[in-house]
Amino acid sequence: MTELRHDWTRREILDVFGLPFADLIFQAQAVHRRHWDPNSVQLSTLLSIKTGGCAEDCKYCAQSAAYETGLQASRLMDGVDVRRAARKARDSGASRFCMGAAWRELKDRDLDAVTGLVRDVKALGLETCMTLGMLTDAQARALKVAGLDYYNHNIDTSPEFYGQVITTRTYADRLKTLDAVRAAGMKVCAGGIIGMGESRDDRAGMLETLANLEPHPESVPINMLVPIPGTPLGSVEPLEPLELARTIAVARVLMPLSYVRLSAGRKSLSDEAQALCYLAGANSIFYGDMLLTADNPDVAADRALFDRLGLKAAAGGA
Repeated sequence: MTELRHDWTRREILDVFGLPFADLIFQAQAVHRRHWDPNSVQLSTLLSIKTGGCAEDCKYCAQSAAYETGLQASRLMDGVDVRRAARKARDSGASRFCMGAAWRELKDRDLDAVTGLVRDVKALGLETCMTLGMLTDAQARALKVAGLDYYNHNIDTSPEFYGQVITTRTYADRLKTLDAVRAAGMKVCAGGIIGMGESRDDRAGMLETLANLEPHPESVPINMLVPIPGTPLGSVEPLEPLELARTIAVARVLMPLSYVRLSAGRKSLSDEAQALCYLAGANSIFYGDMLLTADNPDVAADRALFDRLGLKAAAGGA
């Protein structure tokens, strides 16, 4: 099961999900150790460069203009402030700097500004990633020329559950943007969110879509829903951490060469639950006190946990 495959069926993936927990973790660890240093974790820092006012109706999102969450919309950040944040992230140990804008799609009028930010961050010796909503082929090529390493565009969930979460953008729209990113020669960062009320079948469906992309996304963020008051999913019961660990382990088995990122929701996890996720094959995290608009474990807490687990930051940078 460790060879690269792009023909996984839903049934096969559910069978992996359903393994006894110890067997699943053993299998994920075997795959992980074959391809990665098991004691090394890649550190990315994520900055919201344009917050709130988004036209999408994603039911989990504090930044949607459709919901009253108390979040104040802002304009695109000034380059000086972005450079300052990127320098701080680099000096704290991050190797990749991710910039997110709450847009439905990138507008051509903003292209010069965002490509300028890419060049600025690259000049600091960091890998770069952006998430700006949907892209055209021409916009993807312009970002590549500017030096963007990764583009993030999550598929969020399974094709079957997607319509219960978002109605303003289709699943096909998301896949089209991923195609544009890949065609432009950038690396793909694509994952999803669990704990939105979906079934395990839906979690398997999300991973089925990702694992059957060819090539696999280079980075796969697995987010646990952070319930935001004022959003339709603001009162959803939290998913148990063991299911998060299972999802990470299955992602590791299906996509052996991908970074699997333990992403949103870490703030609510105990140190023991995070350790279990690393054991399951997570080898990347978002690092820094904020994750767009949600709280994230502070740098000191992550460093302390890394010390206790014997983990080290992966070497990186462009």
